[in-house]
This record gives sequence, C-alpha cells and structure tokens, in this order.
Amino acid sequence: MTLETLSTNRSHGGTQGVYRHASDTTGTDMTFAVFVPDHAPGAKLPVLWYLSGLTCTHANVMEKGEYRRAAGAWDFGLGAGFYVDATEAPWAKNYRMRSYIEDELPSVVLRNFPMADMTRQGISGHSMGGHGALTVALRTPDRFRSVSAFSPIVAPLQCPWGEKALSNYLGADREPWSHYEACALIE
Repeated sequence: MTLETLSTNRSHGGTQGVYRHASDTTGTDMTFAVFVPDHAPGAKLPVLWYLSGLTCTHANVMEKGEYRRAAGAWDFGLGAGFYVDATEAPWAKNYRMRSYIEDELPSVVLRNFPMADMTRQGISGHSMGGHGALTVALRTPDRFRSVSAFSPIVAPLQCPWGEKALSNYLGADREPWSHYEACALIE
C-alpha cells in the first residue's frame, strides 16, 4: 500500500498533512488528513478520529473548524454514505465506509505514523460524521476513550432522509439498519 502525500504545512506547532491511498476496502482512492503536533523522538501520541458530515470533506474541519489550535457532495449517493457497508447495488462495491473507518484506515495510520498510540483513541464527527462517530464507538466500546458528536444524526430510522439512505444502501429489510442507528445501539 502506497501512501501519497498531497500536501504538508506547518500549523500551530505541528505538521498538517493530506494523504491519499488506494483503498482495498472501498476500491477507490481515499483522501484523509493527519495533524501531528511537534513531539519528542519516540513519543507516542493519542489519536482523535474526526468524521466529516454529509456535505463536508477533510478540508472543512481544517479550514473552518481549525481543530489544530486545540490539538476534517451532498444528498444520497455522495460522500461517506452514513458510514455503512452498503449491501445493495450499485453502492455495495464502493460504499464500505464502516469497514474503512473501523479497519483499514486505522491500519494505514498505524503503518505510516508510528507515533500514533492506538491505545489512546477518541472519535468525533459532525452531522452524518457525528452519526458515524457514535455508531462506530457504540459498536466498538473498548477501542475509544472518548466520543463526541456535534449535531449528530442519531435516529436515521425516524426520518425520511435516513430511510432513503438506509433502504438504498442496505435494502428494504429494516433489521440490518439497526446496526447503524445510535439509538438502537444504546438499547
């Protein structure tokens, strides 16, 4: 797996990088950003995952949210697709964001950023990304030390927009939908 560096910039006492790689999980090129604060050689740093909302990319949180100071398409069929692993055509081939976020991306980060301390992880997100952060954290409770969701979509089964997305990505059977609804995962 080759990681391509798209850009690096110094910011707030660290280095902001944007990277791309060919994802085995999604079958597409994936772009993500990593901010590494200055640190002593050999130091291990905590990891905070940020999941973008429906109309956002990694650039939104870097440019508008400016998370570095404290330390990233819209409508159906574009973007992260509710952070599900789609089972319905034509989405099933590439819409595998659950597996990408839960499995592949952490492996990519660990291989390429040895200072990442995977025993100290947090996850956060906004809107659809908040939904993703909550559902990932609730499915893997021992993995994260913290979870934060900003204006999250917590009950996609209770709104037409969520029903549209989940039925198209996962099919008409509502049982698998519950694996992607924070309210259902809490029960």
